[in-house]
Parts: sequence; C-alpha cells; structure tokens
Amino acid sequence: MRLPKLKEKPALVITTFGSSSQGKVAIEHFQQKLDRSFSEYELYWAYSSEIIRKKEQLPSLQQTLAQIESDGFRKAIVQPLHIFPGTEYQQLLETCNYFPGLRIIVGETLCHRWDFIKEVLEVVSSDFLTGEDGLNLLALHGTPLAADPVNATYLGIERLVTGLYPNVQAASIEGVPDHEAVINQISRIHEDRTIKKVRIIPMMFLAGIHVEDDLMGTDDSWRTMLEEMGIAVDCPTIEYNKTTYFKGLAFREKCSDFFRDRLTRALTILSYY
Repeated sequence: MRLPKLKEKPALVITTFGSSSQGKVAIEHFQQKLDRSFSEYELYWAYSSEIIRKKEQLPSLQQTLAQIESDGFRKAIVQPLHIFPGTEYQQLLETCNYFPGLRIIVGETLCHRWDFIKEVLEVVSSDFLTGEDGLNLLALHGTPLAADPVNATYLGIERLVTGLYPNVQAASIEGVPDHEAVINQISRIHEDRTIKKVRIIPMMFLAGIHVEDDLMGTDDSWRTMLEEMGIAVDCPTIEYNKTTYFKGLAFREKCSDFFRDRLTRALTILSYY
C-alpha cells in the first residue's frame, strides 16, 4: 500500500465567522496580504457560521482539518480572526482536540492581551472625533452569555477607554456593556452639554451585517436612537476598488499586521515541537 509523503511544513488554517455581505470584500483584502506574507505555506480557510457555510458552500473547521490531514500534513497552525477569546474561541480549541493525528498550535486573537487591546485602540483612535461637542462610541460584538468569561474583558475595555480618552464610550451589540444603557448615559450627557455628533466605530474584524443593520441601519439601530436625540451620527468608511465600505478592523492595515504577528508567533512556537 503506497502512502502519501508527509509534508514538512505546517498548513495554515485561517478561521473566520464569515460574511455574506460587504464583509466578504474585507476577507478577500486580508487574504491577499496573507498570500504575500506567507507564500511558502499552503493556506486553508474555515468558517464558523453555519448559516454562511450553507449559503456560500464553505467548509467548517472540522472539514478543513480533515482535509489537511488527508493532504499529508501532520502539523497545522489554526489562526482565528476573532477579536476576543470568547465562546467561539473556546469551541475552536475543543475542535482542534478532535484531531490527535495533527500537531496543532492555535494562534491568539487580536485582543488576547491587554497590551494588544491598547495597540488596537491606538490604531482606531486615528478616527476619533475631537472636541467637547463630539463623542466616539466603540461598538463591540459582545456575547449573550452572562457566564462567559470574556464579559470581564468587555467591561474592562469600557473602563479602559473612559479612563484613557475624554470622549470615548464602549458598548456591545449583545450583552455588556449594554448598548441601551450606554446610549441612555449619552442622553444624560447630552442634557448637560450638547453633543453635536457621535461617531460609531466598529471593533469588529468585518463591518458586515451588524454594522449595516444594528449600528447604522434605518430601523431601530444605534444610529436612529441617537438621531432621535438630535445628534448627528456617522461611521468611518474607506474607499476600496472604487467602492465605499464601512471601516471594520480588516480595513485597518495595522490590525492586519497584528494578525500576521499572531500567526508568526504561532509558527515560532510550532517550530519547537
């Protein structure tokens, strides 16, 4: 029986939630950077959203890991494009344990450490409104699970940004910091001193459906709640291939570099095993 030759270099598996909207363009943009930076490795993708997998006919992490094992790999780096190490990150770790035939190193998330969080905040701060009549609202994804340990990180970020910056708040689409509570707080601030404009800045890798609907949509969104107070609202955008997109972290070049650093670190760790 002739067995395939095992490959010396590890496979690189990029794992993302996925997108069926404008976020797909950001994924393609990021993939181009990866292809240039890691051209000597074979690059695979995996998608955690079941809805997007069915809609776009894309592989899950289980399917991708089974494929690379079949392709003759015995080492792999799984690099998630998650912002925080929440429930999905823990599920990713558990999935990797189902493949004992592969030596797998899982890379860290974008905001895996407090130093990383400060670096990302410094990047997005280039879009902050300045002046007393402007306020910036960082939009976190959040989690609906009250017992998820990542809630401590979300609440810590809320505390961090209000301490570091004079005109920045943070809120989550799901969970804490509760966006309705934060917007009520903005309303009280608005009563004391007029806020002319709020800039909503997505702290999400892809500025897809959540940004288009929950943050900047025309029906029951953060934008409409703020506009009802007489406050102007915008969200940073970027021109890419002659089209305007909301500016998620994937379109911030430095954040893409941070993910590349996470992947490089994981490769260094794997070289010792």
